[in-house]
Amino acid sequence: MRKFSTKGFAGWSLSFLLCTSILFAPFTSAPAEAAESAKETKITLLGTSDIHGRFMPWDYALDGPNPTGSMTQLYTIVKKVRAENPNTILLDAGDMIQDNSAELFNDQPQSPMMVAMNEMKYDAWVMGNHEFNFGLDVLEKISSQFNGQPLVGNIFKENGDRYMPAYTIIEKDGIKVGVIGMNTPMITEFEKGTDHLDGIIVKDPVEETKKAIAELKGKVDVMVGLMHMGLDNENGNPGTGVTDIANANPELAAIFAGHMHTLIESQTVNGVLISEPNKYGSHISRIDLTFEKDGDNVVLKSKEAQALAVKAADGTYEVSDAGLEETLHPFHEFARADANIEVAELKGTNLVPADEIKGIPAVQIQETPLSDFFTEVMIHYSDADVVAHQIDNDKAKLDIGPIKKKDIAFNYQYTFGEVTVYEVTGRDLKDYMEWSVGYFNSTRPGDVTISFDPKRRASKYSTNDFFGGVTYEIDLTKPYGSRITNLKYSNGEAIKEQDALKLGMNAYRMEALIAKGGALEGRTFKQLWSSKDASAYGEIQGTIRNLSIAYLKDVMNGVYEPKIQHNWTITGVDLTAPARADVVELINEGVMSVPNTEDGKYTNIASINILDAVTQEEIDALSAKANVDAAQFSGVTTKGEFYQKLNAARKAAAGNGEDTTTTTPAPEKPVTPTKPKPTPEPAKPGKPATTPGSTKPDTVKDNKVKQAKVTAAYLNVRAGASSQAKIVTAVPKGTILEVISTEKYGWLKVKLNGRVVYVYGKYVSIVK
Repeated sequence: MRKFSTKGFAGWSLSFLLCTSILFAPFTSAPAEAAESAKETKITLLGTSDIHGRFMPWDYALDGPNPTGSMTQLYTIVKKVRAENPNTILLDAGDMIQDNSAELFNDQPQSPMMVAMNEMKYDAWVMGNHEFNFGLDVLEKISSQFNGQPLVGNIFKENGDRYMPAYTIIEKDGIKVGVIGMNTPMITEFEKGTDHLDGIIVKDPVEETKKAIAELKGKVDVMVGLMHMGLDNENGNPGTGVTDIANANPELAAIFAGHMHTLIESQTVNGVLISEPNKYGSHISRIDLTFEKDGDNVVLKSKEAQALAVKAADGTYEVSDAGLEETLHPFHEFARADANIEVAELKGTNLVPADEIKGIPAVQIQETPLSDFFTEVMIHYSDADVVAHQIDNDKAKLDIGPIKKKDIAFNYQYTFGEVTVYEVTGRDLKDYMEWSVGYFNSTRPGDVTISFDPKRRASKYSTNDFFGGVTYEIDLTKPYGSRITNLKYSNGEAIKEQDALKLGMNAYRMEALIAKGGALEGRTFKQLWSSKDASAYGEIQGTIRNLSIAYLKDVMNGVYEPKIQHNWTITGVDLTAPARADVVELINEGVMSVPNTEDGKYTNIASINILDAVTQEEIDALSAKANVDAAQFSGVTTKGEFYQKLNAARKAAAGNGEDTTTTTPAPEKPVTPTKPKPTPEPAKPGKPATTPGSTKPDTVKDNKVKQAKVTAAYLNVRAGASSQAKIVTAVPKGTILEVISTEKYGWLKVKLNGRVVYVYGKYVSIVK
């Protein structure tokens, strides 16, 4: 039964009212007829954005599955919505054709992104900033493959014509929807130094939206925005966010936002409903518009927005549409084959040592051959005095053997990273470096691990930058802003504040540094060169990923053997305390863990201290994990003492240690020891630290044994038989040393490259 509506009275005829035979009859048919004339219709709008080449649930740069978002998974969601409501419109807010190896198809007959969009029957697609990364000829070639309507209303040809239409009209069940598309005007900044925008003019999207609305008035029943812009203005520039568009254009019923890689399920600005579907195909925004049709009159009665996620609340992922996967399979195989192309052979040593402590990534706390490699590449191609980069992957790894294209992508995950050279001063450089090392927490006496600042650890991208072309130390005992010490050029000359130098780095990082709140806020720097310049290597070949591949192939002739540069080190952490070895073992055995955020998402947010007072709660908890009796630790006061005794008890319980009822480990500060206490080999990030004597090293038992093989990832070679002796060099795992003799406390006198030096015997095995 339809609802009673007062609108029905208007439709009664005079003759009907005068008919006495029914004047006093119950009111039945007339209200029903009136209700029939007022029909409710729901139009569902689905919006994707910033899919960035993810046509299948696969990471092509790394050549591995990635079920967190893709076109084929979104298609499954789209089909469900269309089954629920046939009056569904499918839109995309830009950044479709760049990233995840989509660029491989720029010179191929078809783009997999266009094949997928056509199969999914997208109605409209607005151009994002990354659509312009490859120049207008590539964009025109690819966009011509799209069966729907491409849009970008604020970009014009030099003759005054629009480059693409500003809007399209889509009709569903008699209701006409005007879709207005705009791109961020920031593309003029993003494409600076290229010829990608030659022949076109970028205008204010706020004003161009007003013009499009004026053109659509009287032609449609409702208007929505499809904008490649985030909610707020970008970098404080007016007219670069959809909030400004909504405030200036309340005629819009809703806006699909994009560009900022943010999830906004539903937000209203000036009466305009806004939704943004995050990034990489992880979500699809849904906006439902409910209309009431009364003859030719159409009224928008309600609107609501939500986000439909590929990953469900229970952690499962949406299935990938089998039919679309089959269609896209040839593109899938093409991209996989490209990722597995071998570009070089790695010899000598692995580029990343194994983590010494679980939960503390070695690649973030020490200089590695991997970070040195990217430094080499950047300096070679940019001719900068100093370079800066970051490794945004805690699990970075590249072992001896073939180097494939996917290995470079895995270890340098910032797809767009390039080398842009700026003219800066020594003061600018040091201020930047001080900001970077704010990634680490300050240390205090008793800290035996390096840890990360929780806020910096949780940032969108890694903010722990490494610097090459200089040598420096990071003293974590010093306050923020004063940690960089002994800053010198690679030739040993000290860097002065007034020095003028060329700094090579990512432009994206520089923009953040000089923006409001940045470490270099308000400063301006002359840009001297960019690897992405058309006059240099271009948008594609100028990325650090592709420069690295070119370096291996063209400069290294397909063979790379790393040399440790010794650019930097961290100080201010007690790596020699006897209890530290026990901390390392307890963590790696799962008894202890490094401090993490409450949600477990970010690791190592606080240092472990051995001088702090231990609580009974910790004693009970760790004893239970170690499966030992907590009562035996009665009277223990410091954490370091407890960790030593706990580790000894754990080993004894497992049958591989001394009986703790008769023997106890040495206290943190021994009193009148019965024999000289051996000097511990200082631990370095990436190799274990132990007290000599706690585990007997292999030793030379007779004069027939002449060689020892290094078993640690890296082993310090020293000028004397002491952990305090000067480090001569460091040698990688597998290095063969000529043994001269065994010294006190487990040290070995060896020959290396004709020089007599010393290594700690714990980290070598005797070659029989």
